[in-house]
Amino acid sequence: MSRMVGTVSRGIRTPIIRSGDDLVGIVTNSLLEAAKEDGFSLRDRDIVAMTEAIVARAQGNYASVDDIAADVRAKLGGGTIGVIFPILSRNRFAICLRGIAKGAEKIVLMLSYPSDEVGNHLVSLDAVDEKGVDPYQDVLTLERYRELFGYEKHPFTGVDYVAYYQELIQGCGAEVEILFANDPRAVLAHTKDVLCCDIHTRQRTKRLLKAAGAERVFGLDEILNAPVDGSGYNESYGLLGSNKSTEDQVKLFPRDCQDLVEAIQRELLDKTGRHVEVMVYGDGAFKDPVGKIWELADPVVSPAYTAGLEGTPNELKLKYLADNDFAHLSGEALKEAIKDRIHKKDGDLVGQMVSEGTTPRRLTDLIGSLCDLTSGSGDKGTPVVFIQGYFDNYTTE
Repeated sequence: MSRMVGTVSRGIRTPIIRSGDDLVGIVTNSLLEAAKEDGFSLRDRDIVAMTEAIVARAQGNYASVDDIAADVRAKLGGGTIGVIFPILSRNRFAICLRGIAKGAEKIVLMLSYPSDEVGNHLVSLDAVDEKGVDPYQDVLTLERYRELFGYEKHPFTGVDYVAYYQELIQGCGAEVEILFANDPRAVLAHTKDVLCCDIHTRQRTKRLLKAAGAERVFGLDEILNAPVDGSGYNESYGLLGSNKSTEDQVKLFPRDCQDLVEAIQRELLDKTGRHVEVMVYGDGAFKDPVGKIWELADPVVSPAYTAGLEGTPNELKLKYLADNDFAHLSGEALKEAIKDRIHKKDGDLVGQMVSEGTTPRRLTDLIGSLCDLTSGSGDKGTPVVFIQGYFDNYTTE
């Protein structure tokens, strides 16, 4: 008969990871010990995933505030720098901003509104409408913003990020001017040297600025994209995906992950005879309907994964089949008809009505989101996630 249990996601505990640790051995052994303790066994096409944090920690991929300052100064001149479209985050951006401020005489900080790129709101859309402000065109000074909206605090953190970032910059010895706008070109009235801090829209932002006459334009992906005095770095993403480590140090997004996932896959095959897929994951890609926060502050959900995780789901919508093609059937006849249709489904269902309503996203984004929700971001102590049955369907025995 068909297997009665579908997808199962387990958090796997590991030792606390330190710089230089052997992740291939730790991940493999932790999974096998968990399997023995909890009474499960590995199957082909299971998935083992590890957080980007433990990969970066094992790599020792760290940099200091002073490293950031040195790179910003070298690339943007150290004078007046426009810092535009940062996310509102103590963990993700505040420590980066300290380094940026230490590398400049003055910061023109331009915040998008009513929210940042990942959904952290400065003010509500209703408040913007009520005040007659057009966020697509209106550029607000700090004084005008305070006059209109006062001193709003983030509903979850209780932080007034405008005041927080202002004080942080000043505490690093730089002058600060704050603007609110959604057109990146608005900053050019104040400086021609710009650091674009947006994540997923950064290429467009850079293009618009360069076309409008900006002189030096860099993104966070281009700060610490190479070592500074022996620091950590990420050649593809720079400071994007970084997190606060200490008050003076950031942990960067991991690099060179592909060799790692393939080595773990080989090790598990050698020890179990099972072909398991392996990936590294960071933030999930989902939105909180209450706080309005889109979780994805990393540049990608998964920086590396084995070949079997490439692509998108190719699934039939069971309720569509039950309500349409097989509406006249019930019971065992309905079950067998649906199983037969699954066995005969096309290799590519894109555009077919029978797949309407299935999630049109990459496998790694879906699986990475499941992993992020499983492992959490606090003290669960499960930086490895083991998933079984993800590729099962209604016919799997």
